[in-house]
Amino acid sequence: MLLLALAAGGRSAAAQGVEPAGAAPEAAVVLGFENLGREAALDWIGAGIAATVRADLVERGFVVRDPDAGAGMPSAGSLPIDQLGRVALARELGVRWLVSGVYEDAGAELRLSVRLTDAAAGSSVVIRFDGALRALFDLQDEVVLELARRMSAAAPPDLPAPAPAARSGRAAAGLGLPPAFAIDGPPPPVAPAVINRDASGRATVRAVRLTSPLSTDGRLAEAVYDTVPPMSGFIQVEPVEGAPATEETDVWVFYDDDQIHISVRCWDSQPPSEWVLNEMRRDNNSVFDSENIAFLLDTFYDRRNGIFFLINAIGGRIDAQVTNERNYNPDWNPVWDLATGQFDGGWTIEASVPFKSLRYRPGRTQVWGIQVRRFVRWKNEYSYLTPIPAGVGLLGTFQSSLAATLVDLEAPESTRTLELKPYATADLVTDRTVKDPIVNSPGGDAGLDVKLGVTRNLTADLTVNTDFAQVEADEQQVNLTRFSLFFPEKREFFLENQGLFAFGGGGSDVFGGGGNTPILFYSREIGLDQGHEVPLDAGARLTGRVGRFSIGAMGARTGESPVSDLPDTTFSVLRLRRDILRRSSIGVIYTGRSASKVGPGRNEVFGADGTFSFYDNLSINTYWARSRTPGLEPRRRDDEMSYRAKLDYAGDRYGVQAERLVVGGDFNPEVGFLLRDDFERSFGLFRFSPRPAGIAAIRKLTWQGQFDYITTRDDVLETRQAQGRFQIEFESSDQFDATFTRSYELLDEPFPIAPGVTIPIGGYSFQDAEVAFAFGPQRMLGGRVSAQHGSFYGGEKTSVGIGRARLKVTPRLSVEPGMSFNWIKLPEGSFSTELVTTRTTYTVTPRMFVGALVQYNSSNNSLGANIRLRWEYQPGSELFVVYNEQRDTLTPRYPELQNRSFVIKINRLLRF
Repeated sequence: MLLLALAAGGRSAAAQGVEPAGAAPEAAVVLGFENLGREAALDWIGAGIAATVRADLVERGFVVRDPDAGAGMPSAGSLPIDQLGRVALARELGVRWLVSGVYEDAGAELRLSVRLTDAAAGSSVVIRFDGALRALFDLQDEVVLELARRMSAAAPPDLPAPAPAARSGRAAAGLGLPPAFAIDGPPPPVAPAVINRDASGRATVRAVRLTSPLSTDGRLAEAVYDTVPPMSGFIQVEPVEGAPATEETDVWVFYDDDQIHISVRCWDSQPPSEWVLNEMRRDNNSVFDSENIAFLLDTFYDRRNGIFFLINAIGGRIDAQVTNERNYNPDWNPVWDLATGQFDGGWTIEASVPFKSLRYRPGRTQVWGIQVRRFVRWKNEYSYLTPIPAGVGLLGTFQSSLAATLVDLEAPESTRTLELKPYATADLVTDRTVKDPIVNSPGGDAGLDVKLGVTRNLTADLTVNTDFAQVEADEQQVNLTRFSLFFPEKREFFLENQGLFAFGGGGSDVFGGGGNTPILFYSREIGLDQGHEVPLDAGARLTGRVGRFSIGAMGARTGESPVSDLPDTTFSVLRLRRDILRRSSIGVIYTGRSASKVGPGRNEVFGADGTFSFYDNLSINTYWARSRTPGLEPRRRDDEMSYRAKLDYAGDRYGVQAERLVVGGDFNPEVGFLLRDDFERSFGLFRFSPRPAGIAAIRKLTWQGQFDYITTRDDVLETRQAQGRFQIEFESSDQFDATFTRSYELLDEPFPIAPGVTIPIGGYSFQDAEVAFAFGPQRMLGGRVSAQHGSFYGGEKTSVGIGRARLKVTPRLSVEPGMSFNWIKLPEGSFSTELVTTRTTYTVTPRMFVGALVQYNSSNNSLGANIRLRWEYQPGSELFVVYNEQRDTLTPRYPELQNRSFVIKINRLLRF
């Protein structure tokens, strides 16, 4: 209404020289718009925008001084860089408002950043506008409307003398923004407000400096919680996209000289007896299945990467790195503090993250991205601080490009953080599987990990005599295919910035994993051979960012393998990636291994890739790579090459994928993971996922069809698979799945699928059906139960299984059973496989637990146990007591011992 009144009465009032009621009475000056591209042919754009803004502001009733009147009137390009200088200039010119800006031509697009300086408030805001160059007039109208709204809504003028700068250049109304920094979102809130939203729900939020210590006790009892308003107004993604959250959530962001503090008050209409509280052990996936809060800090404000934290109502925590909004690394564990509490009406969180645990841009004044998600598990509702498309769902926390902007934050400028982490172990080992068996052999060792902040955003890691005694045993898998199994990395040295080395979409699913796409760097190739440890004598890594570039470099040296003839080996990896456009990147990679596995000499791989993301749900992934291996003589020119192009549209109602992947017969990434070689793959998928409004118990239905077609490079059909899937997602979080698959598989060599059973060469067609039901985590026994039956290599296969199960005993005591049974009848013989696992964990505190994993696998005739005590006795410092045992179940009477170890390990984090 105010803008309509201004538009209606602006002309006559301005013509008579009278300031209309409701408009800001102070004068403004529009100084111009600078052409960042420096192309003289486009200078007319800035002059035209400036002239239009002046004329339209006058038409709306504002007093606008002529920039050519009076001596010493500066141009936009010669304005003072610092905020205090701009405020002083406005007062010297006798105006309240300074309007200036910059623009850049980006092909058919125009990027425009407008800075509005308010001399009365002593502050500036930067407003960004993007639009098509052909729609320049519409863009100018948007600029005028936004300027008029802000200038009209400003507080009454009060023009004191310029405030002296604080120790960091802080102005009276806040820190403002770093020089020449444009934010992606609405302008910063004006104190005491801490959040400002635009019409689409995007938000810019303000951090508040603490003037007194904040105790991280989960109580929210300090006076600052009464004097600083919280951020609230969360927006649903499920079950009703865009609706206000039904349970209120309050968030505060504070900071001091050493830490950033995130505090949350979660109001809940139900008593604690109705909440889902499953797990309090750090980094356990069941923490996701409780009432929880998650937040992401995009510390470089690149709108692509971030540090992820998840906390449930009883103190369970998960921390991870997220790269390119997709690669998720939950095994990275920074040092931070946490406490939770309850009050009459909900629960609370206080999290304190030291700046030493984070990497960020140079400079004391910081602008970060921040997203906060609330999951009310008992009603299966999740909501976010900013709007998230329903197609993104729970993964919206990873979408840095959709996060709020965090301003008014100061961080230490110190660039060199040194961390030393020495360790010592004592062990007693029996191993009858190596060349020279050992029995109850005592031993001990020591080593050192070093982490050095080379700059604020580049980190060097060094490891000497690395030990991996704390790594828990890999969970067994049953393999009824002719391809290798993929196991994730768990070792600490490789974990920070692990996602930076991801290439071309290989292993880029959110929770990792293998696939047909080659993974060019697979760190388990270093220090492990056939499941056994190989001495890792030393290693060094350099990772981080320099401007728009992400850099990863690594070198490692291993000793001789105790179970093979591999010699001492040096591994080298170099990764470089550059951000382009808003959410896209291009990059290159090199990997090398000094001693090839297949011939004398060095194995090398180099490649280039590109990831292009558009809108919220459309992405294109592509790469080209080539290997060089001594002793391999390629039959054709491109046999040592691999390349891929994939398009993915992942909307809420519709989904489409199309992929073309080629892997040459001699493509050999020996520092990577390759499921298969010598093939060309064409893949397509279509999904339809409506939300039936008329069925109260059902949230979403899904129909999905996909077709996979794989031939050899000689155009011989190797694999063909057509699959149809139907899924029901219930409001209760239960899920039902039904899948029907028709397949063809060509065996070009005999396949020994089980002892005494070998499938002969030939082509095989088979089909099967599977039904599954996943029980929600709020139930006493959660997990997925499945049954499958169909033809299989000329015979038939029947399978039943229980996966991701958890028996709800108490929040401290969990029992996670898993079972997989297969009965196979083939013309060559019949056999069965049984895999039974049980993981039992008792959590003393979120930082101390005792766990036992017992596994029986009939496919390799093994019975194994891993019992582990882990105590993080101070942040980053741990004590491990580990017992491992594996036995051969084929021996009569009692399984024969294959290997056994008892290890005590202690490490200590020292920070300087």
